[in-house]
Amino acid sequence: MARIITREHALKIASKLGAEVEARGKHDMAYVRHEGKLIASFGIRRCSQKDKGHDYISKALSIGPHDARLLAQCPLLREDWINILKDKRLLKSD
Repeated sequence: MARIITREHALKIASKLGAEVEARGKHDMAYVRHEGKLIASFGIRRCSQKDKGHDYISKALSIGPHDARLLAQCPLLREDWINILKDKRLLKSD
């Protein structure tokens, strides 16, 4: 079964969201901040095994798998993701 979110997708998502990435054990950790507050974090596996997906990232970002894939593939921007969180009342609106 093909994974929805690959390691490459996870790295693209971290970059797009402006995450601080730190090396930790077998995973790198991505920390996403908004207005100085930590609002999301997720692990990025460093293993080279193709069957190790990153499907848990969508839950860590409080979005569905489809939107997580869109973040990786560029149609969804950081601002769009922030607005989704605001619409879900997970972040305060400006």
